[in-house]
Amino acid sequence: MQRSCLILVVDDDPSIRATVTEILELELYDVRSAPNGAAALRAVTEDPPALVLLDMRMPVMDGWTFARTLRDRGDSTPIVVMTAAKDARVWAKEIQADAYLSKPFELDDLLGVVERLCT
Repeated sequence: MQRSCLILVVDDDPSIRATVTEILELELYDVRSAPNGAAALRAVTEDPPALVLLDMRMPVMDGWTFARTLRDRGDSTPIVVMTAAKDARVWAKEIQADAYLSKPFELDDLLGVVERLCT
């Protein structure tokens, strides 16, 4: 039985996308993924998620541009920044994200933030 929350995982690293997707699917979440912000914007338009897990540094369109474009559209979908940068908290604040996860993050931290924000 799928949970009612659709999650969009946006990361240019295919192994991170695959791992996060697999973990969340094992927890019965419905998950989509995108390799960059441009593909993520298309995904949001086609099938609006309840939560976005967002890398910040990506080619084509980075996380800052994705978040700004999403908000400019009037979309208030919760965003969780996922980054290995030491500035994760600052970056999350810059884009008014709802939370952040510093890579590498613990499984419990990922599941905790998803459970809290996926409504």
